[in-house]
Amino acid sequence: MKNYFMIKLLNKRQTGLSRYFIPILTQMTTFFKKIRGGAPLPSRPSIWHTLQGLIGGAIGISVVAYLSHLTATPLLIAPLGATCVLLFAVPDAPLAQPRNVIAGHFLSSLVGLIFLNYFGTGTLEMGLAVGCAIALMQFTRTVHPPAGADPLVIMLGGTASWQFLLTPVLASTILLVLIALVVNNVDKERHWPKYW
Repeated sequence: MKNYFMIKLLNKRQTGLSRYFIPILTQMTTFFKKIRGGAPLPSRPSIWHTLQGLIGGAIGISVVAYLSHLTATPLLIAPLGATCVLLFAVPDAPLAQPRNVIAGHFLSSLVGLIFLNYFGTGTLEMGLAVGCAIALMQFTRTVHPPAGADPLVIMLGGTASWQFLLTPVLASTILLVLIALVVNNVDKERHWPKYW
């Protein structure tokens, strides 16, 4: 008789616990189904397009670096390497259009300078600066992922002046866009940009 009541009590407890665990397990299963991927990989670009990416990136950064050395003006910032990936590897993407490259870097750098000069460079400020840069790019339809790093470059450096908007930001992004105009239009299959 005692065992009968223990079994009944355990069954009630399991039923009570299962009310909580089954929905959690269901949510976890749904989550893992979402993150497993499963779509096919994109097709590999042709050798010619791969060479265009190599040549465009090499020429783009080399020209900017050379002009930086020649004029003794800092024109290179790390996010420009990622900009070259978009400009020369996926030039048809909306994120790789001139408007996005130039305005995205300009607006994100402006946000970085505002935070550096008026709010400080703490961890919260860095996060807010990147978040504000993303929101501003979205609002102006100028999203350019490499530009999301500009506020961090400015804030971690801690010494950028308002001149940073002209050199390196405007000067280097305009140079890269001019180089992309040549490199991305050599191939008869491509025409770049899609829009300004």
